[in-house]
Amino acid sequence: MSEQSAQPEYRIEDLARLSGATVRTIRAYQDRGLLPRPERRGRANVYGDAHLARLRRIADLLDRGYTLASIKELLEAWDTGRGLGGVLGLVAEVHGPWTDEEAARISRAELDARFGGTPDEEAIREAVELGVLERIPDREAEEYLVPSPQELAVAAELYAAGVPLTAITGHLKELRGQVEHIASRFLEFTTEYVFARYLEHRPPTDADAAEAAAMVRRLRPLAQQTVDAELARAMRLFATRHLQIHLSPDTPPAQDDEPRPVALPAGTVRAVQGLVGAEGVAAFVTAATEREVHKRTLDALASRHHESYIDDQSGQLP
Repeated sequence: MSEQSAQPEYRIEDLARLSGATVRTIRAYQDRGLLPRPERRGRANVYGDAHLARLRRIADLLDRGYTLASIKELLEAWDTGRGLGGVLGLVAEVHGPWTDEEAARISRAELDARFGGTPDEEAIREAVELGVLERIPDREAEEYLVPSPQELAVAAELYAAGVPLTAITGHLKELRGQVEHIASRFLEFTTEYVFARYLEHRPPTDADAAEAAAMVRRLRPLAQQTVDAELARAMRLFATRHLQIHLSPDTPPAQDDEPRPVALPAGTVRAVQGLVGAEGVAAFVTAATEREVHKRTLDALASRHHESYIDDQSGQLP
């Protein structure tokens, strides 16, 4: 820093240390127009607090999932005086917690005790990969952050009821894919009918972004309320059917030719929509599945015939 100026001044190495970015990253941001060029003082480049604030803002937006291209649009809007208050408020609203549940901590000893008392490294690894547990580094005793204590409590209850840990994690993976599909559809629905008018500008105006943030606060609980109500309805319906099957010896077996819903990843659905349109997704998936089944059937028949032919030829050898 210069001692002769009232405003702080930094060399690029100082700026990197204070911002957490590397020197190479700072230069790359300059080349892409994300960061203003430094002031030239003789043979030295001098940076100021504005550069430091810009780097911290870029890092914050990257942490929230924004790409460098979209960050550049936001910063250009800010530089032209359109303001970022509403946009950053919208980012904070969307990126904030979508549940009132608070994270908790649990030691490895407590974790092992809740799941049978025997250490299971594979189960811990899968729980970390799924985000059910997060490792807390630099601790004398092994400790984990639990983002959703309720989810961990459900797993512990299922384990106590006799469900193996591998079955619990497998079920969670399947459930997560289905829930992500529901979330994707809900976002597509609300974007089309609610948020499109606020987000028609790129980036949105400060006022539109502020209104969209207020709308997020209003609509945030609706998805969970809808899923809760529909899950309760479906659980009552199917639990009643299962009970009738198990309590009534004369109940005919369930028909296996009834259509069954299958959850597909949102990315797969979008890719198919890009090929055949939204109205053709079901027919495309059905045709692709049937083609794969037919192919495997033909391969199995050909394999059996080939093996039979080989056996016949072997039997005819002298």
